Amino acid sequence: MKLSPASEAVVKETAGVVAEIADDATVLFYRDMFEAHPELLNVFNEANQAIGEQPKALAASVVAFAVNLIDPDAPDFTPVMQRIAHKHVSLGISAPQYLIVGHYLLGAVAKILGDAATPEIATAWDEVYWLFATALIAEEARLYAEAGTDPAEPYRKYRVVERFEESDEVFSLLLSPVSGTVPAHRTGQYVGLAVDLPDGRRQPRQYTISSGPRGDTLRVTIKRVRGINGNPDGRVSGWLHENATPGTILDVSQPAGDVILDESEAPLVLVSAGIGITPVAAIMEDLSRRNPDRTVRLFHADKTHSHHALYDGLRRQVLAMSDARAQNWYEEGAEKAPTLHPARPGFMDLSDVELPAEAQVFMCGPLPFMQIARKTLMDQGVPSASIHYEVFGPDMWAQNPDA
Repeated sequence: MKLSPASEAVVKETAGVVAEIADDATVLFYRDMFEAHPELLNVFNEANQAIGEQPKALAASVVAFAVNLIDPDAPDFTPVMQRIAHKHVSLGISAPQYLIVGHYLLGAVAKILGDAATPEIATAWDEVYWLFATALIAEEARLYAEAGTDPAEPYRKYRVVERFEESDEVFSLLLSPVSGTVPAHRTGQYVGLAVDLPDGRRQPRQYTISSGPRGDTLRVTIKRVRGINGNPDGRVSGWLHENATPGTILDVSQPAGDVILDESEAPLVLVSAGIGITPVAAIMEDLSRRNPDRTVRLFHADKTHSHHALYDGLRRQVLAMSDARAQNWYEEGAEKAPTLHPARPGFMDLSDVELPAEAQVFMCGPLPFMQIARKTLMDQGVPSASIHYEVFGPDMWAQNPDA
């Protein structure tokens, strides 16, 4: 992908200005777009809109893409592009929607710039957007085609066949397709669930497949979100907590996600906190069946042992493997926790843990937690290229992983 010479010159001159206004422009973009196209409220996560994460993620992505076009030394944008595409197919995003997004996004930039938005600037940034959009459209078309999904009908009906209470706030749903079979998926991927709420709004959310590939069912593990700092409770997780029981029919997307269990024999280090345990559980279930001799180290942080979802299954899997060990940290009650290895009190500290040589690292949890863990692991000598992570929600780290 390459900008035309005229547009490249303009983008080089204006990238700094656009970066400064990008956050404000994307807030304005979403407001104007939803006002004109309220049907898109059923596609976008309203919780991420409410707390401002989605506008910031979009702004950062577009600016990073533009910088990649004009700076040959900029980091490769391909991994970010692939991650966005996977998120989009789990939400049923389709190519025609990019026309709407482009119209209102570029219109918002023009509004913020005012008289400074010359025709040359508008043309150059229109070219940036459409290079960005066409790359995503192509990648998403490939993902839809590989899964045999019609983008016009991105969800399939699944029935809840079992429900498991993992803790007071966390529960698992075992899902089976109403017709057909579970599509092939990779360990570590997620699905989108779309729920029709009582107020008539339809909302999607993405949940990790917390089981390894099973063929006839898949399991998702969900934490009921409680609002903090004035934010509302999670509407979808709350609805599922109250209503998703055996027999309930749910709309489920194709599996998606690019942070997946590799097929190598390299030692594996799994680092998680809270509900970030879900992809770890899927990885351990898969490995304990298919590769029980692989070296694995699990490091998990939680509030208490009773908050540690999926613990019993993980314990069985660790015991079933020849070289798997687990270490947990609990903010409260660590000394009384009935764990395989004595739990440590307080927050996770990886500075003194023993790491296998040449390990691949998989992390999942709150962004600040992963940033601290990543720095600590790098201080231990783990190369940044060996550290992989999954973020629940908009990826605010992908554009600046060294933050």
